[in-house]
Amino acid sequence: MHQEMKYIYMVYQKGSFSKAAAALYLTQPALSIAVQKVEAEIGMPLFDRNRQPLKLTEAGEIYIRKVRQFQALEDEMKQQFNDLSGLNTGSICIGGSHYFNSYVLPPVLTAYTCRHPGIRLELVEAGSYELVDLLKDRVIDTTFSCNPLYEDDFDRHPVFQDTVLLAVPASYEVNIVLRDFALTGEDVLKKRHMELSCPSIRLEAFGDTPFILLTEGNNLHARSKHFFDVVGITPVVRLKVAQLVTAYHLARGGLGATFISDILVTDPGPDTLYYKIDSCQAVRHFDLILPKGRYLSNALREFIQIFKEFYWRS
Repeated sequence: MHQEMKYIYMVYQKGSFSKAAAALYLTQPALSIAVQKVEAEIGMPLFDRNRQPLKLTEAGEIYIRKVRQFQALEDEMKQQFNDLSGLNTGSICIGGSHYFNSYVLPPVLTAYTCRHPGIRLELVEAGSYELVDLLKDRVIDTTFSCNPLYEDDFDRHPVFQDTVLLAVPASYEVNIVLRDFALTGEDVLKKRHMELSCPSIRLEAFGDTPFILLTEGNNLHARSKHFFDVVGITPVVRLKVAQLVTAYHLARGGLGATFISDILVTDPGPDTLYYKIDSCQAVRHFDLILPKGRYLSNALREFIQIFKEFYWRS
């Protein structure tokens, strides 16, 4: 990519000349002069300098859109050259949430590295909405989503699904009433919750139970709201946290009930009981997503294949 394109794209990403200059190891005056030179050639400003953070003008939006297209062509060319090497060289930058990076990806990344030690793997951790923005900006090569809102924006490859369970401290009295529905950690490890014969619950019985919920912007925040809305109850919210794994550990510590992924249950500890939820929203289907029409390199194809070997249930 041409140097001035890199400069302008960095200003767009950082939202300020000072932050962009620091990231580029330039002085702010030098960066400003470089951007002004491009603006003079175009005949109009690329940034509204009266806004903080900086906002693109209409001309700026066109410029950034074309930079992204230029970036895509460069990336595709590099990937095609790498493909000629037969998976001996190349790199993949994968974006994932804390949950994905800690509980889902480790065996996949280990297997991939063993099979293709010449491919360099990079891992970026962020929230789901931020990861989508990073993918659009091509900071990462791919990420995962179970949000159907993005269907028109990306190419999707189904790779994984999990099941949302309600985790409740074993000491809570509500478990006595619902003992015929409760699952132990051992039951979950044996996948009993996935059997058709396993009874599921609606949430009316938990109207007085304190909950730990995820903050807005998390996929499970929206699903939790749906679960409560269906039965018409307003939950008693003891705490809101940003991470699914944090909510689970707090529940296991006795602070409140919470919604978790079945993948998080890795030991049969007696401190928590689990309930299958009577809702189609309790099964989450994750796709590996890529920018629409992007060239799918051999390195990424192989990553998808290995991921499916571990998790895909057709």
